[in-house]
Amino acid sequence: MNVYIVGLNQISDIDIDKVNKPYLPLASGEYTLKTGIAIVTAFAIASLAMGAYIGSQPLLWALLISFALGTAYSIKLPFLRWKRSAFAAATCILAVRAIIVQLCFYMHMQSFVFGRALIMTRPLIFATGFMCFFSVVIALFKDIPDLEGDRFFGIQSYTVRLGQERVFWVCIQLLLAAYGVATVVGASSGILWARCAMVLGHAVLASILWYHASQIDLKSKAAITAFYMFVWKLFYAEYFLIPFMR
Repeated sequence: MNVYIVGLNQISDIDIDKVNKPYLPLASGEYTLKTGIAIVTAFAIASLAMGAYIGSQPLLWALLISFALGTAYSIKLPFLRWKRSAFAAATCILAVRAIIVQLCFYMHMQSFVFGRALIMTRPLIFATGFMCFFSVVIALFKDIPDLEGDRFFGIQSYTVRLGQERVFWVCIQLLLAAYGVATVVGASSGILWARCAMVLGHAVLASILWYHASQIDLKSKAAITAFYMFVWKLFYAEYFLIPFMR
């Protein structure tokens, strides 16, 4: 499903990507448009077919909602292509990454796989809240390297409206706030080893984030793009800490 969503976005953004990301397979000409359409169609069908075959309602709902929002985000149809609106684009990313993934995957494992009653656990609430912060940051940050192309093609991202530097530091402040809250929540755990892992883990990640942020050259598109990929590494690193929430 992720291949479908990302691929559809590249199909819809070929002209923009020729400016912002000329190395991508469609923008560079490595893949033809016909090949791109075949890939995303095949992966969408395969994803939904797997979800239907497995028979888990939470998993299938996660796939269907992700499919719908991913399509609405990118496709050039009346009332769609929500990425043209900074708020709608951020809402799509937050809904999938922070809410649908956390809740539906948890429900799939808890009810379908293990056959247990659904309860709102502390780790689930923490993961959903924390990833809301992170998803907002990703939604904002993804447009920072794309200022030139977005401005030319009329994509009203927050970076186009507010400027690269301002959006960059808003993202850093949001992430530091999220790490601060996670540290406080972790410190409230009644289990010593869990408390130590949560506090030290988030303190280390926050320190690494601040170090890299203070070193970045915001005039370099390559540096900004590399930092964006670094933010994704922090995103997935959090999944190593979530199990320590007790």
